[in-house]
Parts: sequence; structure tokens; C-alpha cells
Amino acid sequence: MDVNAARIDNAWMQYALRLAQRAEERGEVPIGALLIKDEQCLAEGWNQCIGLHDPTAHAELVALREAGRVLENYRLLDTTLYVTLEPCVMCMGALMHARVKRLVFGAYDPKRGAVCHALQLAEAPFLNHKVNWQGGVLEAECAQLLKAFFQQRR
Repeated sequence: MDVNAARIDNAWMQYALRLAQRAEERGEVPIGALLIKDEQCLAEGWNQCIGLHDPTAHAELVALREAGRVLENYRLLDTTLYVTLEPCVMCMGALMHARVKRLVFGAYDPKRGAVCHALQLAEAPFLNHKVNWQGGVLEAECAQLLKAFFQQRR
């Protein structure tokens, strides 16, 4: 990855971290996500499961739903999703169905991550769409936000 691309990924991940902080302020698990198309933020989201009483209101899905409404299409072609934590199986399934081109995430999730840990859905041969992905962008910052949140809850 070239230096300029890394700089751009870092800048968008900083934005995702600010969205994660919104979730935390509302008592939600601090995960933030945004969808980019043509170098513009198309949609954003943060975890809202508790507030919306909706187990599917993960940051990624909130952003995908908003983007679908903005584009008036469920196919989100030529987009990049930035999210502060490696997506779960539900979110990876949605990314595949939406045809998101690229995924960039911060912290890895060894227990539940469905990109490259618990499951490797980004490379699953039974899926007809492949998402290009990059993990570990601002990994320490993303992981620390989650770690601090759960330490306060205990």
C-alpha cells in the first residue's frame, strides 16, 4: 500500500473512531463505521443495538442501510466500508450481499471476527463476491477504546 493510500485510510478510520465514541456516549459498545464512495462519506453508523432494541443495529449495518437509502439501491458498488472492529458473520454477510468493494477495519476480533479469524468469509469459495480487505488500521486506538469500555462495565 502506498503512503498516500495509508494516509487516507488512517484519516477515515479516525472518523470511524469518532463515531465509535458516539456509541459509547449512548452506552453502546463503541464501534463506528462509515461507507465511502468517490472519496466522499456516503453514510455513517455506530452501534445502536441497545437504544433501538435491535440486535441487527451494528455500526456496519446502520451505515449500509443509510447508504442504500441515499443511493436508492441495495447494491453499494465501488464503495469502501471503514469500521473500528473486524466484522461479525452477520455484517460480513451484508457486505457481500451489498457488493461492497473494499473493507478496512481497525481492531482484530479473534473470537468472533468473520473476515480472517473465527471465519474467513472474505475468502469463502461458496460466495460469489469477494471483498478486498485491510485490517489493523489504527489497530491500537480501536482496540483500546473497546478495552476501556469493557473494563468500565466490569
